[in-house]
Amino acid sequence: MVQAARSGVQNIAEGSQVSGTSKKMEIKLTNVARASLEELRLDYEDFLRQRGQELWPPDHPSLMRFKNLRCKNVKDVQQWVQNERRLCAAGTHKDEQGNQPPRQNGVSVPANASPSAHVPRHAQFVANAALSLLNIGCYLLDRQIKAQAAAFEKEGGFTERLYRVRQQNRARPKNRRE
Repeated sequence: MVQAARSGVQNIAEGSQVSGTSKKMEIKLTNVARASLEELRLDYEDFLRQRGQELWPPDHPSLMRFKNLRCKNVKDVQQWVQNERRLCAAGTHKDEQGNQPPRQNGVSVPANASPSAHVPRHAQFVANAALSLLNIGCYLLDRQIKAQAAAFEKEGGFTERLYRVRQQNRARPKNRRE
């Protein structure tokens, strides 16, 4: 997962760096970045599935609150997780159907069960938040790739642009001193 995340970031940076000299390479590296983020997205889905945790749909109430926060850093995400877990523990948390998760009161639970057994583990919140951010990142990279391809078709690559400039310079009459 770490490699996929690093690869996505590095290829975005490398694609941006090379954009001035090779549109073809820029598109290729942006595609590699997109593929790396897709790999990371699948890894997070596997993470949830292997632990028997819920993969939330985009309109899940917790994710809607997460998206509305527009977190700017990890501390903001940590605060969101704490708030969501408090909502669950207080019984004010709702699932995607608007239902409250089963409460300990009135529900048969083993004597050794934790009082907050109905509260999802923080990893479920973090993984679903990461998936939400990855979906946005993949969407934006798809748009960027489309725009890069359109620009390449219209303007050509660096070599083609240089060739056009040379041709234009050759076609201009030269001021000769005689």
